[in-house]
Amino acid sequence: MNTVWIIAGVMLSVAAAATMFRLLAGPSTLDRLVALDTLIAVTMCGIGTWAAFSRNTTVTYSLTALALISFLGSVSVARFRVPDVDRADRKRRVR
Repeated sequence: MNTVWIIAGVMLSVAAAATMFRLLAGPSTLDRLVALDTLIAVTMCGIGTWAAFSRNTTVTYSLTALALISFLGSVSVARFRVPDVDRADRKRRVR
């Protein structure tokens, strides 16, 4: 059974590393927003895996808090986001 927990931990770590790469290298703010949502989802999966491994349900309250904060953050960023404009596009629009 320990092998299953090790595999789950490795898979979650790889997912978090790939998501951090997209978060840091994303060309637009929407790419970064999706990466941040994915990172929060991976974190929630990690907390759920830890709760199942340790058989301790007190950490599941943080799952609810993360879900609410993630949802509100995504909605607010999507609502008040300013479109990305390159400098070359900005110069073309001015002329």
